[in-house]
Amino acid sequence: MDINSASSVVLQALTQATSQDTAVLKPAEEQLKQWETQPGFYSVLLNIFNNHMLDVNVRWLAVLYFKNGIDRYWRRVAPHALSEEEKMSLRAGLITNFNEPVNQIATQIAVLIAKVARLDCPRQWPELIPILLESVKVQDGLQQHRALLTFYHVTKTLASKRLAADRKLFQDLAAGIYSFACSLWNHHTDTFLQQVCAGDEAAAINSLERTLLSLKVLRKLTVHGFNEPHENMEVMGFLNAVFERLKQFLECCRQVGSQNPCREKLEKTIILYTKVLLDFLEYHPYPFIPLIRCSLEFAVSYVFTEVGEGVVFERFIVQCMNLVKMIVKNDAYKPAKNIEDSKPEILEAHRIKTEFFTHPTLTEIGRRLVSHYFLLTEEELAMWEEDPESFAVEETGGDSWKYSLRPCTEVLFLDIFHNYSQTLTPVLLDMVQNLQGPTNVEDPVRLLIKDAVYNAVGLAAYELFDNVDFDSWFKNQLLAELQVSHHSYKLIRRRVIWLIGQWISVKFKSDLRPLLYEAILSLMQDPDLVNNLPSSTNVLLAFTITCLNMSLPVDDFEFRTEQFLPYLESIFSLLFQLLQQVTECDTKMQVLHVISCVIERVNIQIRPYVGCLVQYLPLLWKQSEEHNMLRCAILTTLVHLVQGLGAESKNLYPFLLPVIQLSTDVSQPPHVYLLEDGLELWLVTLENCPSITPELLRVFQNMSALLELSSENLRTCFQIINGYTYLSATEFLQNYAEGLCRSFCELLKDITNEGQVQVLKVVEIAIKVSPLLGAHMFQPLLPNVFRGIIDGERYPVVMSTYLGVIGRVLLQNSSFFSSLLTQMAGEFNQEMDQLLGSLIEMWVERMDNITQPERRKLSALALLSLLPSDNSVIQDKFCGIINICVEALHDVMTEDPETGTFKDCMLMTHFEEPKLTDDEEPPTEQDKRKKLLALEDPVHSVSLQRYVYEKLKAQQLLMGDQGFQALMETVDTEIVRQLQEFLQGL
Repeated sequence: MDINSASSVVLQALTQATSQDTAVLKPAEEQLKQWETQPGFYSVLLNIFNNHMLDVNVRWLAVLYFKNGIDRYWRRVAPHALSEEEKMSLRAGLITNFNEPVNQIATQIAVLIAKVARLDCPRQWPELIPILLESVKVQDGLQQHRALLTFYHVTKTLASKRLAADRKLFQDLAAGIYSFACSLWNHHTDTFLQQVCAGDEAAAINSLERTLLSLKVLRKLTVHGFNEPHENMEVMGFLNAVFERLKQFLECCRQVGSQNPCREKLEKTIILYTKVLLDFLEYHPYPFIPLIRCSLEFAVSYVFTEVGEGVVFERFIVQCMNLVKMIVKNDAYKPAKNIEDSKPEILEAHRIKTEFFTHPTLTEIGRRLVSHYFLLTEEELAMWEEDPESFAVEETGGDSWKYSLRPCTEVLFLDIFHNYSQTLTPVLLDMVQNLQGPTNVEDPVRLLIKDAVYNAVGLAAYELFDNVDFDSWFKNQLLAELQVSHHSYKLIRRRVIWLIGQWISVKFKSDLRPLLYEAILSLMQDPDLVNNLPSSTNVLLAFTITCLNMSLPVDDFEFRTEQFLPYLESIFSLLFQLLQQVTECDTKMQVLHVISCVIERVNIQIRPYVGCLVQYLPLLWKQSEEHNMLRCAILTTLVHLVQGLGAESKNLYPFLLPVIQLSTDVSQPPHVYLLEDGLELWLVTLENCPSITPELLRVFQNMSALLELSSENLRTCFQIINGYTYLSATEFLQNYAEGLCRSFCELLKDITNEGQVQVLKVVEIAIKVSPLLGAHMFQPLLPNVFRGIIDGERYPVVMSTYLGVIGRVLLQNSSFFSSLLTQMAGEFNQEMDQLLGSLIEMWVERMDNITQPERRKLSALALLSLLPSDNSVIQDKFCGIINICVEALHDVMTEDPETGTFKDCMLMTHFEEPKLTDDEEPPTEQDKRKKLLALEDPVHSVSLQRYVYEKLKAQQLLMGDQGFQALMETVDTEIVRQLQEFLQGL
C-alpha cells in the first residue's frame, strides 16, 4: 500500500466509518477490514492519528484500528504478520513527539505504545525507555504529561509479564530507572504541595496529575521490580516516605475542602498511596515486616481515633481497614504451633503485632467497629424505606469487602475477633448485656446500637459458641423482641430474624424450631406489614427478602420435615405472594431460592400447594425474557418443582417443554446462560415422566448439537439419552439412534478414556433395554469395541466396558453376535472359530479388569451361553470359561447359614414399592422403570448357579460322560472342587 496515494483513501473510509448512517458505515468497515492485512496500512493510520488537523473522531478510530492490529498482526508468527521493516518504521513514528492535544486519544496512544512494548521492549525497541525518560524531563507541560502517561502504561504492561525471562528484564529495567522515578515523584509532589499552599489551583491540578502518574510508575516498579526489595535502600526509603506523604495529602484534603477542583484527584492519590502498601504487603509479606508497625499505627489512628475526624473519606477507610485485615490475617506472620519451628522473620512479625494489639487497643477497635461502623447510616435507612428491594439484595458477597465499607468492616471484625477472641469476647458480651430487655422505641440511637451489636453477635456466632446460651436467649428475649409490633422496632425485628438465621447452624435446639416458624409466620402475616401502605409493604420486603432465606431453616441438616409441615401451606402461600409483589430481578431470584429450598426439603408434601406457583411461572418466564439470571433461577425452581410433583409434572409439559427446548438450543443466544440448568431440568423431567409424549420426544432434536460441543455437560447429556432409552426405547431408538450413532462415532475419535466409557455405557444400556434394536442401531460402533478387546485395550475401565457391551450382545442377541463375528473375521483375515478363541482368551485374561459384580456375572452368563457346543475352539477354551464362572459364583453367591446351601444374591423376583422414612425421597418414575427392567435382565432374573448346572449338563449330554469327563479334566482340580461346592444340592 503506497502511503501517499493510500492516505486519502483510508482517510475517506475512516470518515465514513464514523457516520451514523449504516448504509455509509457498513461498506467502510468492510473496506477497512480488508485493508488490515495490507502492507503499509498501519503506517497510513499512524500518519492520520498524528495529524492534529483532522477530525477527532476519525483520529480516534485510526488509533483503535492500529491498536487492534497490534493484537492480531504484530507477532512474527501471526498470519499476515507485519514486516520487520514496517514495524521498525512504526516504532520510530510512535515516539517522535508527545504532543497529542486530546486526552482520550493521548491515553489510547499510550496504551498502543505499551502493547508494542510488551512484544518488542527492550530487545527490538531499546530506545523506548531512554526516550521516555528524556521526554519527561522537558519543560513543555503537555509533552511532559504525555511522555509520563506513556511511561506509566509501558511500565504497567511490562510489569504484568510473568515469564521468568520477562520478569528478569523488568527487574533490570527497574534497577536502572528506580532512582529517577523516585526523584520525579518527589519533584512533582513537592511542586504540587507548594502550589496548593500558594492557592495556584490551575498549576496545582497539573502538578497533581503528574504526581499521580509518577506514583503509578513507582507502584509497579516497587511491587514487581525487585526480588529482594527490603535489601534496596531506595525502595524501603520510598515505602517509609509513603506514610509521611499520606499525612501531608490528608492534611491537604482538610485544608482545600470538599469543593476544591483538586479534591477528586487528591483522594485518588491518597488511595493510590494505600494501594502501594497493600500491593507490597500482598506480594512481599516478609519484606513488609519493617513496615507493619507504621502501617498499623497509621491505619488505626486515622480510622479508630479522633485523628481522622474531618479528614478521612469512605474509600480511604476501606483501604486502611483492608491493610489492618491483611496484616492480622496474613499466614506469613503466624508462628508454627511449636514456636521453635518458626523462622526468625515470622517471630519478628508476630512480636510486632502482639506489641501493637494490646488489650486497650483491641477493645477500642472492637467497640468502634460495632458502635460506629456497624450502625446503619441515614442513607441505608432511607433506602430501606424508599427502595427496599435494593436495600435487601445489596451486594455484600464475593470481593465486595475490598471496595465497600459495610462488608469491609464486617470482614475486618470477623478476622480480628477470630484472632483475638479471648480479648474481644468479653467486650462484645458486655455490649450485649447493656442492651438486655426491650429498647425504647422512641430512642432511635439506642435502636441502631442494638442492631449493630446483634449484627456483631451474628457474625461472630461460631466464635461465641461456648460463651452464649443462645437457646435461652432466644426464648427469654429474642422471641419477645420479634413480637414488638411498633413501626420503629422493625429495625430490631429484622435483625433478630437475621441473627437467629446465623445461629441456627451453630447452636439452636431442634425443639425450638416450631416456635421460630410461628414467629416468622406471625411477622409475614402482621396486618401492619401487609396492608397497602407503601412503607408497610417495604418493611415486609426487607424482613422477608433479607432474612427469610437465612432464618427459614429449610436448607440445613437439622431440618425435620414433620416440624415444618403444619406451617408449610401458610409460609408457601406468603412466599408466593411476595414473589408476585417484588419487581427487581435480584429480589425475585432470592425469593425463588427460598421457594426452591422449601420444595426440595418437603418433596411430595408440596403437591397440594403449588397450583398458584405453577400458574404464575409461565408469566414470570415471559416477563424475564431480557433477564437470563432470573430465568436460571426459574429453571432451578422448576427442577425442584418437577421432583416434588413426580409423575404429576406431566401436567406442566405445555410450559415445561418449550422452556427446555429454548434453554438447550445452542442456536439460541440465551443458551449460554441457561444450558446447564436447562439440561438439569430436562433430565429430571425424563426421570419423573410416566410415559413418552410426541412433544417430549421432539425436544431430543437439540441433542445432536449439544454432543458436538463436547463440553462439561456431556455427562448430563448421556444421562438424558439413558432417560429416553428407559422411557421408550423402541420409539426413541427408531427416531434418533442413527443420528446418535454418528455423533458417538465422532466423539470417540477425540475423547478421554472416561468419555469413552460414558459413551459406551449409553450403548450398553440401549442393548440391555432393547437387545435386538439396540445392537442393530449401534452396529457401526461395535467393530471398534470388538477390535479393542482383541487388541488388549490397556485401560482397565475401558476394557471392562468393552466386555460389558459385547457380553450383552452375546447373551441377549446371539444371532447378531454371529454376524458381528463374521464381519470381524473378514477384517482380521482369520477363521471365525480362531477369532472367537482369541476373544474368549482375552476375556479370561482380562476378567480382573471387571470390578462390578453385575458385569462379572454378565461375563459368566455370556460365555456360558456358548455351551453346549461341539466346536473344538470353544471346548479348547472350556477351562477359561469355567474359571470365569467360578469367579463370578464367588461374587454373587451367598451361603444360608442354617441350610448351608448357596443362593444367587443378585436375583430379583418381584417389584415392591419401597417403604420410605420421612427423610427419604420417593422413587422416581425412572427408578421404577429400572426396577421393572431388572426383573427381565438375565443378570437379575437368571440364577448363575442353576445356569452353570444346566449348561454343564447339556454339554455332558452332547459329549457323553467320557468326553465330558475328559473336558472337565482340563480344569484345575481346586476350581472343580469349588464348582462342585457351589452346585451342591442341584
